[in-house]
Amino acid sequence: MRIATWNVNSITARLPRLLAWLESSGTDVLCLQEAKVAEAQFPFDALREAGYEAAVHATGRWNGVAVLSRVGIADVVKGLPGDPGYEGVQEPRAISATCGPVRVWSVYVPNGREVDHPHYAYKLQWFEALRAAVEGDAAGDRPFAVMGDYNVAPTDEDVYDRAAFEGATHVTPAERAALASLRGTGLSDVVPRPLKYDVPFTYWDYRQLCFPKNRGMRIDLVYGNGAFAKAVTDSYVDREERKGKGASDHAPVVVDLDV
Repeated sequence: MRIATWNVNSITARLPRLLAWLESSGTDVLCLQEAKVAEAQFPFDALREAGYEAAVHATGRWNGVAVLSRVGIADVVKGLPGDPGYEGVQEPRAISATCGPVRVWSVYVPNGREVDHPHYAYKLQWFEALRAAVEGDAAGDRPFAVMGDYNVAPTDEDVYDRAAFEGATHVTPAERAALASLRGTGLSDVVPRPLKYDVPFTYWDYRQLCFPKNRGMRIDLVYGNGAFAKAVTDSYVDREERKGKGASDHAPVVVDLDV
């Protein structure tokens, strides 16, 4: 079974590339983030023609998550129980579903913006709610994974230059403590194997030639429970999909499972 996570940064803008990638990659289940479209405008028909069902939690031009599957979708839960919300709004940042033998969450963790911004406090509160929501499945015997754009680099090695992020979000002790707390539920980081470079970055800013210069970050993560981790046979970042006209600023993270 091949499962992947990808922040597409607008499914409307990325649909032709998404459909081509689904066909070429042989992916069975895709956790998708930043759909940036209302659910009514989600391309269900195009995906159905490609052989995929879709469970979607999206409300408009920001955020939005989905699970695409060609091995079935069941027990869909939209939203995060205990979601703290931001400025009174519960944003569409999490969806979970059972796809064949595996249960997955597709998550788009709040960015945090700046350390002294209210969005940063919201980010940490959201992590607490996520931990509470996944604790039961994380401890279970069924393969289970929380996949998506975490907006946190787990270690200093997961950014191209730690000094460049001094005083910024994505690398703070509190954010990394939130990741550690999530791992404390029984999840582990399924780190992609290096391909072209030693560190498997997943995100490169569009600006300042960050991709050609490999000034990236590893912030798109796959956290799996024991049963999931034992089933992993391979994991990698599809860096080729970050190339060319119309690419997302994130690359897909792919995991192969023997289940």
